[in-house]
Amino acid sequence: MNMLPASVTRLWLRLRLNEIGPLISLAGFGLFAWIFIVLADEVFEGETHALDSALLLALRDPQNPANPIGPGWLEETARDITGLGGYAILTLVTVSVVIYLLMAGKRGAAALLAVAVIGGTLLSTGLKMGFERPRPDLVPHATRVYTASFPSGHAMLSAVTYLTLGALLARVQERRRIKAFIVGLAVAVTLLVGISRIYLGVHWPSDVLGGWAVGAAWASLCWFVALQLQRRGQVEKPGEVDKPGGTSAPA
Repeated sequence: MNMLPASVTRLWLRLRLNEIGPLISLAGFGLFAWIFIVLADEVFEGETHALDSALLLALRDPQNPANPIGPGWLEETARDITGLGGYAILTLVTVSVVIYLLMAGKRGAAALLAVAVIGGTLLSTGLKMGFERPRPDLVPHATRVYTASFPSGHAMLSAVTYLTLGALLARVQERRRIKAFIVGLAVAVTLLVGISRIYLGVHWPSDVLGGWAVGAAWASLCWFVALQLQRRGQVEKPGEVDKPGGTSAPA
């Protein structure tokens, strides 16, 4: 049986990925959006309260609910981790990467990242104002909070920011192991930030799950849009940079 040249095989795989990528991102958007809608309905009807309460109390010292379970360093670590999903850190990360992309000549990618994060922030604020769910009152909060509870802004914006960054960075890598590491790291940071919010007693578990779901849905939608814009040449493909005249060229 004749074997296809390696160059032809790589081209065929790339074409297949270009077809599958948009389908996967769109399917991800639909799945995560459906999860959020179902969960939001349960939260609105109060169906999650019993499980939320049980999980929060399980993470506290029965003798002193003000203390999370575990050694003191674990609580300090949780505060450090939860800061990775705060507005200050996410803004710093986003602005730094946008500046880097602009300096690298990737203006389309920079604009896409900025729109994704700013849009996610506005969506998070709107959902919080719409649901107006009170913060947990079963246990003392181990860190200060200022906004409504559902969905978790830290969980949502971590998903939006880190998953979008992970997808962008993974696309410029050739080796699959590196791609998997980058995406896995983005997912791990997103999960850790959400878990820290529950551990510190500032969010119901359903708040965090809702934040993850809507954040992943928004990130999937942004990635679908990015793939469509890449096809039209409005967002740079991996290895391309924008020339001053607005056209793209291989780096």
